[in-house]
Amino acid sequence: MEQAELVEEFKKCKADASYFISNYIKVTHPVRGLVPFKLYPFQKEILKCLQENRFNILRKFRQAGCTTISAAYALWMIVFQKHKQVVILSKGDAESTEVLDRIKIMYEELPVFLRPKMVEDNKHTMKLATGSSIKSRPSGKQSGRSLAGSLLIIDEAAFIENIDTIWAAVYPIISTGGRAFVLSTVNGIGNWYYDVYHKAIAGENSFNAIDINWESHPEYRRMEGFEELYSEMEKKDLYVDKWEATTKANMPLKQWLQEYECEFLGTGETYLEGYLLTRLVEEQNEDYWIKYNNKMRVWKDPSPEHEYVIGVDVSLGRERDNSAFHIFNAYTGEQVAEFYSNKTPINELAQILTNEANLYNNATVIIERNTIGNNLIDWMFNVMEYDNLWIDDKNDFGIQVTTRNREELLARMEEYIRNNFIKINSKRTVEELLTFIVDDNGKITADEGKHDDLIMSLSITVFLLHILAGSGPLEMKDSLPEEQERRPPTPLRSTIHDAVNQELEEDLRWLMK
Repeated sequence: MEQAELVEEFKKCKADASYFISNYIKVTHPVRGLVPFKLYPFQKEILKCLQENRFNILRKFRQAGCTTISAAYALWMIVFQKHKQVVILSKGDAESTEVLDRIKIMYEELPVFLRPKMVEDNKHTMKLATGSSIKSRPSGKQSGRSLAGSLLIIDEAAFIENIDTIWAAVYPIISTGGRAFVLSTVNGIGNWYYDVYHKAIAGENSFNAIDINWESHPEYRRMEGFEELYSEMEKKDLYVDKWEATTKANMPLKQWLQEYECEFLGTGETYLEGYLLTRLVEEQNEDYWIKYNNKMRVWKDPSPEHEYVIGVDVSLGRERDNSAFHIFNAYTGEQVAEFYSNKTPINELAQILTNEANLYNNATVIIERNTIGNNLIDWMFNVMEYDNLWIDDKNDFGIQVTTRNREELLARMEEYIRNNFIKINSKRTVEELLTFIVDDNGKITADEGKHDDLIMSLSITVFLLHILAGSGPLEMKDSLPEEQERRPPTPLRSTIHDAVNQELEEDLRWLMK
């Protein structure tokens, strides 16, 4: 090229990271060796987001080439901008060294007119004559204190244990003009990465959320315009049309869901199988309205022809755990409302329950009577005078949950979910199920730092649904047979009313005398 052409080309590269990378960056492909970095459409979109937004968080599938993209973007910044410092934070020392080695290979393969002189080169740092540098560091307890840069790249953030502390330390430094790119495959629920990503989706922080999964990768899903790539792959016995089936067959379902479908699943061995959790995530419904200062979510008003049940798990109302209840349509098996609060005292909860039970056609209410649950029963029956409360075979109100029957309740709940006998609309309930695990000792429990109040109230609700259904499980229906709609069955309600009325008559005989 003539000097004037080189100047114009330099200007193009400086103005557009995507142009620079596509035309001048070379990368090491695991199969094809050292090749030009021809960006795929989803990779171009990532670069566009990096240039347009200060803070970006990426949820990616495994082997998407996103670490390589971040490395190329970092090189572009220090080549074309003066006195910039890029900091790349990785899980460990090996990972941080490997990232910087990639960047050095990219740098060495640049043409001379795009390659400023290297003035510092060691295991964790490279500095160019532009005055700009890249520091690649492993995470550690003191990492956040030493990080300061124009751009912070956090690679595989979901796997860095102390990332919340590091972010808290570094944010004041970059908040005045710096940029951040957080990227990771998913690693369970409840970590810093999960929280930041979901707040970004909800618009509750400054991050721009970027989502990609394996279907956007031309090497995994056939696309138009990549015939040359597919021809080259086939010469090496690689067939894009077989990739999905082959990959699925060679790994556990949970691993596939996390690493390629990018699903946030619970850490550890989840109580529900992965395919059930995936279905629940897909079916959750955010189209609801709220009541009682956002404590209750409602999906459907009561239908006059239908019967409803309410299952209640009670807390002390002192912010330690949560009182929760579900309202389900006994005919369709659909969740129509959900209550969840850790600040509601028993008297107020009794009033709310009574209001909702009356609204939903005098719904049958089943309350876990362990400890504080007896107080709620007393309030509802004696103070609120609500009599359609579940009574067990010993004529006691409510259900006593023990170590033994807890597993039976959960097993019944799992059966109803697995067979699609119930429909769960609540995202909050699904999120609890995602972190409901079988620990190393075989105990069924909420993951560390998580709750199971919605799960236990759900299992109690399903227990009552099962009884109401008689000898067989409920059948999910969009509509009921005409005769059934005209005359809804009420065997459970009748039984409960009879038992309650008998007890009242017996108690009041002294007055009648």
